Amino acid sequence: MDGLLRKDDMHYYQKYSVQFIKDHPVAALLLDCGLGKTVITLTAINDLMYDEFSVKKILVVCPLRVCNVWRDEIKHWDHLRNLTCSLVNGTATERRRALQKQADIYIVNRENLVWLYERCKLSFDMVVLDELSSFKNHQSKRFKAMKAMRPKVKRIVGLTGTPTGNGLMDLWAEFRLLDMGERLGRFISQYRNLYFKPDRYNGQIVYSYKPLPGAADAIYHQISDITVSMKARDYLKMPELVSVTKEVHLSDEERKRYDELKKSLVLELPGGEVTAANAASLTLKLCQIASGAIYTDDKGIVTIHDRKLDALEDLVESANGKTVLVAYWFKHDKERIQKRMTVRELKSSKNFADWNAGKIPVALIHPASAGHGLNLQRGGSILIWFTLTWSLELYQQTVARLWRQGQADQTVVVQHIVTKGTIDERILKVLEHKDGTQAALIDAVKADLAMTDSGKEGIL
Repeated sequence: MDGLLRKDDMHYYQKYSVQFIKDHPVAALLLDCGLGKTVITLTAINDLMYDEFSVKKILVVCPLRVCNVWRDEIKHWDHLRNLTCSLVNGTATERRRALQKQADIYIVNRENLVWLYERCKLSFDMVVLDELSSFKNHQSKRFKAMKAMRPKVKRIVGLTGTPTGNGLMDLWAEFRLLDMGERLGRFISQYRNLYFKPDRYNGQIVYSYKPLPGAADAIYHQISDITVSMKARDYLKMPELVSVTKEVHLSDEERKRYDELKKSLVLELPGGEVTAANAASLTLKLCQIASGAIYTDDKGIVTIHDRKLDALEDLVESANGKTVLVAYWFKHDKERIQKRMTVRELKSSKNFADWNAGKIPVALIHPASAGHGLNLQRGGSILIWFTLTWSLELYQQTVARLWRQGQADQTVVVQHIVTKGTIDERILKVLEHKDGTQAALIDAVKADLAMTDSGKEGIL
């Protein structure tokens, strides 16, 4: 089992969360991005299934491109190796076949939850709702399907880092699925009448509500017994630093192209011929393929895949309204990102001021422009590396734009989008091991583990 992480490698706050899930048949884990919600939940499942024998069949509901994350996470940990899973996606025939497989965990994307409810005859004694906030609309089909399934489920876990992306009103639907209305009421009307008052309305039609004085504290108190938050409540001048890897995978054809270039330094593509005359040039070409596009010898651009763009889109969505800073390396990275989503590149003092004022939801930055003394910490706490740089100095400088004194959030999350089995993995390994202090900083993530004693401290 060499190379696998072990249960003892889990952080103390992760072990605390595992025990919380085991102790609470209904549990809401509000975890900041990057704190390991997947391994926490899988460890709890493994313990409940193989140590306590209290669950037999588990359903995980998650975003489509996160399905593989649950399956792949099992492969990284020695203590999870006994768990088996089946991905319930693809065509209707493929989904039915996946449900017929013998497995501990069945993983379905949230878009197929309604189909699963209507067609599946399996009964699940434990359900995990990964990204609980995607069930905040009580009128959605997925909410209604999960609500109908809920009474037959003995254990349920809701995972999210942003439970109130659009305000406290979001919480009702999320917790209605968890505790079937025990804490915030069985009906949305009860919740509204108790904690809110009309804000904008026209005659009898109310367009929005705002919380009554003291409503937030009252709501937090109501849900505190089944909720644990991973937001640190300490007085450190420096925020905690969390480093996370988001893996994407090439198709067989894309892998063939990558290996062909690596082997022969020449790759024939429909858009032109690419040659790599030396190792340095080859490295750049491989980095480009890993990122999804490559320059041809005549300065053209050939798109190879959109895997990283899909992953970036998922990460931005999971931030649920939080501002995001994206680091890119190649010009075609920037161009492709700009075509996929609305972004602004940080190049001028006006851009920097707007970012720090929270006016730019998704910002682009090139590591070479993220020099010493550039303060961006007031604008956000999430950095996503779309393409990595070999330069440890540029890497550290870019991270330091957010991870520095004056950062308003207690945690800075650095996400690395890495194409599995490519030069990306080698670059990340070099960056991680050139400076031994990095590991210590990453391990310094803290969480308020005494929050349940205060009733509301640490919630949300």
